[in-house]
Amino acid sequence: MDNPKLKRLPASRAPAGSRQSVRRHSGVVRMTHWVNVLCFSVLLMSGLQIFNAHPRLYWGQYGADSDKAFIAIGSEQHGDRLKGFFQIGPLNIETTGILGVSREGDAVTEKAFPSWLTIPSYHDLGAGRNWHFLFAWLLLINGFVYLAHGLWRGHIRRDLLPNRDQLGWRHVWREVVDHARLRFAKGEHARRYNSLQKMTYLLVALVLLPLMVLTGLTMSPGLNAVFPFLPDLFGGRPSARTLHFLTASSLVLFVVVHVLMVVLSGFWNNLRSMISGRYVIDHSGDTK
Repeated sequence: MDNPKLKRLPASRAPAGSRQSVRRHSGVVRMTHWVNVLCFSVLLMSGLQIFNAHPRLYWGQYGADSDKAFIAIGSEQHGDRLKGFFQIGPLNIETTGILGVSREGDAVTEKAFPSWLTIPSYHDLGAGRNWHFLFAWLLLINGFVYLAHGLWRGHIRRDLLPNRDQLGWRHVWREVVDHARLRFAKGEHARRYNSLQKMTYLLVALVLLPLMVLTGLTMSPGLNAVFPFLPDLFGGRPSARTLHFLTASSLVLFVVVHVLMVVLSGFWNNLRSMISGRYVIDHSGDTK
């Protein structure tokens, strides 16, 4: 969130119970946010298309069909019925018909993820890879635009780096409890990211996204020839593919929690701020 540079009443002069509109997000932040939404959506759905071609993940240098999978999504015959399963290590969980087995029209299809979750919807590994690579480059360029703008305008230093007080375990624990009780920042405190938001966004930007990029590069034979150290960095290309899948799953979890928090803390106010840049603060203590 870019701190507003427009003139406004300081907290001490804002009349109790008044509503105040502030500039919360700059145009570049809003633009890169929505480009990220598009890129993540296409990357996820095209990634599931790629995963469907071989829905098994391994660890180390193993990766043949006969090798023991670390994670697998598939199907098995039970009498006259085909059942889907999700397997991780020794744990095998029967799925509900979405994973492993899906119904398309009158037919039952053996597929890790159903067609409505993949790009393209029909089985085409080559097209899925093309979509994936195109939007991976777009995401990377968009990330550089956001980073350059954030460094130039001081957004990252000012709004994303937690201060010493916010890193205290008592402060963090209090915010965890407040979020669990659905108590969100009100009034002047709603202008800024809290410590949980800052640490989560930094975790995504500094750990998950770089890991996603590096493991993706490691799966390319061409790039392995240019950078031969990449497979060794992750213990083999099969391990890199597993880490890529787990990182993507972590990002999906982040997005789900992020959207949930947006809805619970004031959906229209949050959405409006990411469209127009304007955010309304209610100084009576309620954010509308």
